[in-house]
Amino acid sequence: MRLGVHYANFTHPDWEHRLAERLTETARVADQGGAAQFTVMDHWFQMEVLGGPPEPMLEGYTTLGYLAAITENVRLSLLVTGVTYRHPGLLAKTVTTLDVLSGGRAMLGIGAAWYDREHLGLGVPFPSMSERFERLEETLQIVTQMWAGDESPYEGKHHQLAEPVLVPPPVQQPHPPIMIGGSGEKKTLRMVAQYADACNIFGGSPSDIEHKLDVLRGHCDDLGTDYDAIEKTMIVNADPTEDPDGFVASMEPFAALGISMITVMPSGDDPVAWTTRMCEDVVPTLAEL
Repeated sequence: MRLGVHYANFTHPDWEHRLAERLTETARVADQGGAAQFTVMDHWFQMEVLGGPPEPMLEGYTTLGYLAAITENVRLSLLVTGVTYRHPGLLAKTVTTLDVLSGGRAMLGIGAAWYDREHLGLGVPFPSMSERFERLEETLQIVTQMWAGDESPYEGKHHQLAEPVLVPPPVQQPHPPIMIGGSGEKKTLRMVAQYADACNIFGGSPSDIEHKLDVLRGHCDDLGTDYDAIEKTMIVNADPTEDPDGFVASMEPFAALGISMITVMPSGDDPVAWTTRMCEDVVPTLAEL
């Protein structure tokens, strides 16, 4: 089992002067310490559970472009891109640019978006949930078409692309992996089965995760896609550094279900020290699962 570091909180002591320094050093520690993935959020406002709009938040793809230049190994992604934030053709171009400049380390993490406050706050349309899922499916169709080199016009309900040209192509072939975030059984997991290379499920009990994966397997069977080829990942809301051995032991049932990566968020005031402990005390034993 591999580990991903999700850098979601920029509000650390003296962040006004040290935000970039802490982000940089945390990413470097994760990159050199054996973490498999480094992600940031795709939000314009900080989530309300972490303080809301008054707290600092960096734009996601600008941040990943910066991280591409200071890291060498980790996969880079947003967790996850909101489908409402960017036109699909531009999103394909953005992720491809990240893949080229990082030497083939980009992943498209994507979901249906949910944070209406930041949309309203910055004047970005926030459609109904049903429309957001329609737009998510069209976006998945568009990016896979563009990554396949198909320049024929795309005519969808919400998006029309007259000339979907993408030069240069991504480094990763056939394309950067697509990871869909969320656990919705009817739409989200069906799209994972149809379009994605990976899923990201919100953590729960082993029985909860087993149920979600059974639903995913059912969608794969219905669509004729390969369940085993889909990378299964999970966000864990816990601090593994408090009891590394106990944490790794608690992950064994999830590994047995096929979860191959867990994503955790630095806690406390010093994300650099936290990530250092994580890489030293958790990553090696977690890799044995």
